Amino acid sequence: MLTIEHLTKRYGDKRAVDDLSLHIARGEICGFIGHNGAGKTTTIKAVCGILGFDSGEIYIDGKSVNREPLACKRRIAYIPDNPDLYDFLSGIKYLNFIADVYGVTAAERAERIRAYAAMFELTGDLAQPIAAYSHGMKQKLALISALIHEPELMIFDEPFVGLDPKAARIIKDIMRERCARGAAVFFSTHVLEVAEKLCDKVAIIKDGRLVAYGDMDKVRGDSSLETVFFELEEGAAHD
Repeated sequence: MLTIEHLTKRYGDKRAVDDLSLHIARGEICGFIGHNGAGKTTTIKAVCGILGFDSGEIYIDGKSVNREPLACKRRIAYIPDNPDLYDFLSGIKYLNFIADVYGVTAAERAERIRAYAAMFELTGDLAQPIAAYSHGMKQKLALISALIHEPELMIFDEPFVGLDPKAARIIKDIMRERCARGAAVFFSTHVLEVAEKLCDKVAIIKDGRLVAYGDMDKVRGDSSLETVFFELEEGAAHD
């Protein structure tokens, strides 16, 4: 579903992402782990077609992000760590706007909005302007908007920031349910315990380079993901 081949992105002399390669199959959840500034968000924005890159290639369901950007974007949903929504719109108008962008029919959008709004306990707030929403409510609205076109690849940058425990649990359940139906998930997180329990694969990035990647059980071995992560961090610091 997602293939990244030798991705490199420079900012001046700095390589924010340095020759990164990974792939995620349908049905897989892959966690993307690294400290602030490691290159996670740069990689994610390149995958989504938001940010250009210097070399390498990215394919979504076999289609090139560079050569077929619209075909790729139809298949994905991207949620940044701090969604920038249209505050002057009401929640329901925003969701209908996103549904229009993706060509979701009136019947499909009505059913999906009803189901997801109830799930996230946002039904009674959809008529309110987004400007009146708390950060957590905005995060929930952004999640509903990402799910409204039934994406095949869900890409999240720190998806659990600002969510209450119940909403975080719902997102985990949605990830698993969507993957069971053939979608894939790629998300960054600082919460190693969540990644360890939720993910099939894990990719660990340090200073733009991938230092570990593969099936969770293989990367983790007999240790915890936290132990492996800090061992790799310390090893990279000594190199």
